[in-house]
Amino acid sequence: MTLTLSFLLLLGLCQNTISERPLSSPKNPDGLDFELPVAIYETKDSYTPGPMGPLFQMVHVFLQVVQPRAFPEDILREIIQKKFDFSADYEKVIHYELGILICAALGLLFVILMPLVGLCFCVCRCCHRCGGDMHQRQKRNGTFLRKCYAVSLLVTSVFISIGIIFGFVANHHLRTQIQKTRKLVDNNFKDLRTFLNETPSQISYAVSQYNTTRTKAFSDLDNIKSLLGGRIHQQLSPKVIPVLDDIKAMAEVIKDTGDALVSMNSVLEELRKLSDQLSATLYDIKTDLEQSLRDPTCYTPPAEAVCDSVGATLDQLDSNMNLNQLPSLDKEIDNVQHVLQTDLSSLVQEGYKSFNDIPEMMENQTVDMVSGIRNTLNAIGLNIETINEKIYYQDKLSDFLGHVDRAEMYIHHMLPKLEEYDACWWLGSMVVCCLLTLIVIFYYLGLLCGTVGYDRNATPTTRGCVSNTGGIFLMAGVGVSFLFCWLLMITVVLTFIVGGNVEKLVCEPYQNKRLFQILDTPYLLNENWKYYLSGMIFNKPDINLTFKHVYSDCKDNKGIYAALKLENKYNISEHFDIEVYTGNINSSLENMNTESTVVLLDAAGKRNLWDFSLSGVDRIDYDAYLEETAKRPTKVDLLTFADDLDGKANKLPSGHLKWSLTTSAQKIRIAYHSEVVPFASSLETVYQSIQALQQQSSGLEGKVVNIISSLDAAQDFITNNLSPVIVQESKNYGNTIMGYFKHYMQWVKISIREQFAACKPVATALDSAVDVFLCNYIIKPMNLFWFGIGQATLLLLPAIIFAVKLAKYYRRMDSEDVYEDVETIPMKKQQATRLF
Repeated sequence: MTLTLSFLLLLGLCQNTISERPLSSPKNPDGLDFELPVAIYETKDSYTPGPMGPLFQMVHVFLQVVQPRAFPEDILREIIQKKFDFSADYEKVIHYELGILICAALGLLFVILMPLVGLCFCVCRCCHRCGGDMHQRQKRNGTFLRKCYAVSLLVTSVFISIGIIFGFVANHHLRTQIQKTRKLVDNNFKDLRTFLNETPSQISYAVSQYNTTRTKAFSDLDNIKSLLGGRIHQQLSPKVIPVLDDIKAMAEVIKDTGDALVSMNSVLEELRKLSDQLSATLYDIKTDLEQSLRDPTCYTPPAEAVCDSVGATLDQLDSNMNLNQLPSLDKEIDNVQHVLQTDLSSLVQEGYKSFNDIPEMMENQTVDMVSGIRNTLNAIGLNIETINEKIYYQDKLSDFLGHVDRAEMYIHHMLPKLEEYDACWWLGSMVVCCLLTLIVIFYYLGLLCGTVGYDRNATPTTRGCVSNTGGIFLMAGVGVSFLFCWLLMITVVLTFIVGGNVEKLVCEPYQNKRLFQILDTPYLLNENWKYYLSGMIFNKPDINLTFKHVYSDCKDNKGIYAALKLENKYNISEHFDIEVYTGNINSSLENMNTESTVVLLDAAGKRNLWDFSLSGVDRIDYDAYLEETAKRPTKVDLLTFADDLDGKANKLPSGHLKWSLTTSAQKIRIAYHSEVVPFASSLETVYQSIQALQQQSSGLEGKVVNIISSLDAAQDFITNNLSPVIVQESKNYGNTIMGYFKHYMQWVKISIREQFAACKPVATALDSAVDVFLCNYIIKPMNLFWFGIGQATLLLLPAIIFAVKLAKYYRRMDSEDVYEDVETIPMKKQQATRLF
């Protein structure tokens, strides 16, 4: 009753606290990870009987056999509604209790008959009947009967012993569990206090997490330059940056082209000078050779052929270059130099700067907006921080804790009485078990002494002391059995009726939740309310809120909001609508000033590009320059010519002519190394430069047209799309900021529904009271006790019969049978001889 009252008080507490509070959300965006404080409870949410489980299950199966009928829901409903009339409906009760009543009737019959049978048996024996006279007739199957009686009594005694063991075990288990009751009570009340104390900390945690969310939002507002401006810049970059890169590259091309033209023109001028110098040198060598060929020796027959051969090759000794025929580059150089007077690179950098200033521009334009959003968030924070003042949970908690304290004081006041009752129960149970133990010890001692002291050669009148003592023990066991078995059966019947009915009417339906289903019967507890809980909590009895639903949800550790379906009283989805709090923020973002001007390249830069495309660089006759610079400096290889000249000179006789030719060959070699080799190297360099310039200027006008076209497209894109992009990214940025608060609010709602004030300790307390304390601590050990003691008591009946029959074979008789045919029966022969 105390736990039920506490449970109802808790419902009232949660009704008043949940109906006003705020909380937080589920998935964590950008590190916003909220987790309600988790309470640690000491009471286990389930109970296992351990090694006693199979014994309890055995008794449960027996009860199922005795009482197989379904739970009497209709009877219980009528009793609760006070509509049950026992005089008219007693047949229903008898029909349900038939199995238990039959067993109880048999037990009462046992209680009545056993003392009467014992009295009759005692009187009968006193009259030397019923085995009362100390005379034993000899039978041929006497040995077999003795053994059968001994074995039967032994087996019966073993089963009696098992029942006694069950009784001892059950009694010890019950006392052990009762000793744990104080700890169970303390743990449950401690868990209830933990549950109640955790509720304010959960509220405080939920409120404090708004500050975490607000700090995250403020951090994003402080970084609006990179977050919002950076996103806008990132959206426009694919269209803008490539164009600016192309213009920047073209500026480098213009500069490189101007430098290349000037360098090429300078090199060509130098090459012309070198060509003229080489031509003069070769002319001088050629003149010297012509003078040498006028030597008189050339007219002599041996030298004449050599001189003619040398003279025939003199035309090859000349320059192969004609650089003066190449067109002048002065006009193209002047055009490019004119283009270079405008610093296109600086203009491009201004375009870069104008575009890269978008984040800073956004930061400057949103100063007032950010300030407004900050004020709005601070105002929301002030409203949320006053929740502790709006929720009057402290008084409710204090009241409920007061009830818990009083309930705990009452239970602790009753615990000594419970322990006192347990001591009396334990003592009485020990007496019952010890009486049965005494009886079975008599039987065991009788069997032991009778078996050990039995002498097959002894006659009934000459049996030994040990054997006779065994028979006396057996009869003592019979006497004690008759004296106390009816008292034992009274104990069994009483505990059976109580324990069996509580097991079937309370424990079993509580475990399968049939009790809750009965309590959930419409109009049962209040004839005007369809559902009692919803009528009590919401004053709306048509809401489907049942005891079974509340218990199951609390058992699953769900929050009070979900367990009690408090959305019918306080819909958190309506009260935690993010739009209510963030409408000003959204309107501020939507009305943000998006006016901005970004110029990628001004008119002077465009004109500069057009001037470069018209400079004529791409129309230079590069093929003529390449063809001319690809030639060899001389018409003939001077080294080969010099070697050939030396060979011819060696054919001449020594003299002035030979010396003159050899000297000219040496001059040719000197001219080759000093003039031709540098000249050829310069030609190769200028050839490569011309090739590069040709490749660079190829399609120049088309390239410029494409760049300007891309520039116009990019500029149009910025002009037409910058504002929409700013608006869209501002919405995305606002959604990110709002996402933090949506996450917070969603966490609040989910926490309220599923986690806040998780009521598992309430269900655990109810389980501890009914399932653990009543059923597992008391009823199940009690049922095992009457099962074991009842088994042992019932087996006393056959044990008495076997003991009385067996005692005749162990006790010393006063007389015995005498037969004339002494040869056929050796024992009788000995007795007859003794008589005569």
